[in-house]
Amino acid sequence: MRKIGVEEELLLVHPDDGRPLALSGRVLADGHSHHLQAELQQEMIEIGSEPEEDLGALRASLLRHRRMADDRARAVGARTVAIASSPLPIEPHLTRDERYDWMAAHFGVTARRTMVCGCHVHVDVESREEGVAVLDRIRGWLPVLTALSADSPFHEGADTGYASYRSQIWSRWPSAGPLPVFGSVEALDAFERSLLSTGVLLDRGMLYFDTRLSSRYPTIEVRVADVCMDVEDTVTIAALTRALVQTAAAGWRSGDIPSPLPAAALRLASWRASAEGIGGSLVDPGTGEPSPARLVIDALLEHVGDALDESGDRERVASGVDGILRRGTGADRQRSVLSREGSLSAVMLDAAEITARGTH
Repeated sequence: MRKIGVEEELLLVHPDDGRPLALSGRVLADGHSHHLQAELQQEMIEIGSEPEEDLGALRASLLRHRRMADDRARAVGARTVAIASSPLPIEPHLTRDERYDWMAAHFGVTARRTMVCGCHVHVDVESREEGVAVLDRIRGWLPVLTALSADSPFHEGADTGYASYRSQIWSRWPSAGPLPVFGSVEALDAFERSLLSTGVLLDRGMLYFDTRLSSRYPTIEVRVADVCMDVEDTVTIAALTRALVQTAAAGWRSGDIPSPLPAAALRLASWRASAEGIGGSLVDPGTGEPSPARLVIDALLEHVGDALDESGDRERVASGVDGILRRGTGADRQRSVLSREGSLSAVMLDAAEITARGTH
């Protein structure tokens, strides 16, 4: 069974009105760990689960670290919120260290004002060769994960018209977005060297693509999801990601050819997922054409069905996806709360409560 690890970026907010607060330094005053770290802006922190095989254990790990982060935030007069973009206007405060200072100097407003929270899923691979094969074969399905996790309809006090506006903000980085098909480790290495040789990026850590193969651990990192308020949605996204990796690896071993869909077309598919979420159309990876979102989601479940059976996750994942389709994504909930309460502060505080208890 492949292990899964999850990183979640969280906002620190005022407990009364939901305003983001630049308090990460105080929250982390007792020291960083691989489970709790600073992020680009002082209004953010990142938590990380232990690598787990079992989805129940992964859920428990995420809840444990969410609560640890919230306890630390409460101790300094704040709350933590799993929301992918602040509904309230905010002037972010850059975390001051050498790396982030360099990024601000070179990327200007992109670094200074990027304050969005993603969910990054790490899945074991057996070798770099298998890792590249997986990168090549999961590309077309990643926009579906964006749609299912959408949790950022508001930004800077306005409805953006998107379900996942985080995706749009993140695409401003020059090294973000979908990858081409590589076919070999050598081709991936040459691709990364060519980008780093431009001098635009500080280092390999700034390769912000939708997926990447770790240089330190035998893992694939998938970076397309918004952070989800409901921890069960996070677990569903993580399980689908593992099933995609397992399906891709099995396809590579059996000689399946990766889809030749160009990166430019995948960027458009990602845009559609970001804009419409689960309520409109998604690009079907098989045809490259739009199809009702629910049909494409069903196709994803069919595509990874054998892998879900192997891991024993089919029933839980099917239930998790059904829950998202039935009640809506975090973006749908945020718009519903605004319609009912008439306040973006209420949207943020509602998200804080869901983050704390883990579920709707």
